[in-house]
Amino acid sequence: MVGLVLALVLLIVIGTITAGDRFLSVPNMLVILQQAAVIGVISVGMTFVITAGGIDLSVGSVMGLATVWATTWATQNMAGQFHWIVMVGTALAVGAAAGLVNGVLIAYGRVVAFIATLAMLVAARGLAEVISGRQTQIVTDQGFISTFRGNLLGVPKIVWMFAIVAVIGWFVLNRTTFGRRTLAVGGNPEAARLAGINVKRHTMWVFAIAGLTAGVAAIMMLARTTAGSSSHGSLYELDAIAAVVIGGTLLAGGRGTIVGTVIGVLVFQTLTNVFVQNNLDSSVQAVAKGAIIVAAVLLQQRFATVRRT
Repeated sequence: MVGLVLALVLLIVIGTITAGDRFLSVPNMLVILQQAAVIGVISVGMTFVITAGGIDLSVGSVMGLATVWATTWATQNMAGQFHWIVMVGTALAVGAAAGLVNGVLIAYGRVVAFIATLAMLVAARGLAEVISGRQTQIVTDQGFISTFRGNLLGVPKIVWMFAIVAVIGWFVLNRTTFGRRTLAVGGNPEAARLAGINVKRHTMWVFAIAGLTAGVAAIMMLARTTAGSSSHGSLYELDAIAAVVIGGTLLAGGRGTIVGTVIGVLVFQTLTNVFVQNNLDSSVQAVAKGAIIVAAVLLQQRFATVRRT
């Protein structure tokens, strides 16, 4: 955690030196937080999955599908007749349902998590394209826009949503029986089973949580862009996994940290902002991200080896 904080501070120093006042300005800081919010919420759900010893490659596509389903004519027409909560409920239901399907396939169908979520990645993106006809669907419900778009106390509302989800995620993982069981299942599934934990059922619910956070991220994306699109969330799953890994959650499972994940998201978004402020090639940025991920995994392996010896 100390290393993560130092890395974030180092990036801020580099940004200040290379971009000056533009980087440290309040509007730019809010831009970093706003860009981190959507990925951050997805990363919170991903933390639970990886802590439990799994992986979810479908969250980006599921988020895209949720934005499309929540902005169809039928959904928005119903929202206009009743309340914008219909759009919110649709996004959450689509995300949770997709996550639940993943969980059932993995826990009870015994499909490897990589394969099951890869299939969902393709299927969700394809279904989103079919529903939308590959067209962008504009949010027309003004109640939804006024509720989720804009600032609250000078901070974008989606940043507040990210903060709330992160706090809830931290509490569930660190202060509840569900969180302790997640750590146990990821550390040693067989020992968890012998201890009386229903490993299959727990695994199913962990993936449902990841899907639910994708649904929350879809609401935030709609607030940010005021449009649903089948292209939303492209490669977000990779950014989420990267943030979780460099945040200190073990890829092998058994250890997870929401605080580390939040800092990991901020590290990547700050890095992106430094590159943008200095008009640097995005390809170089991708190389830098890859190097950071490899370094984080190597450090994890190093510390694991030291502990075993």
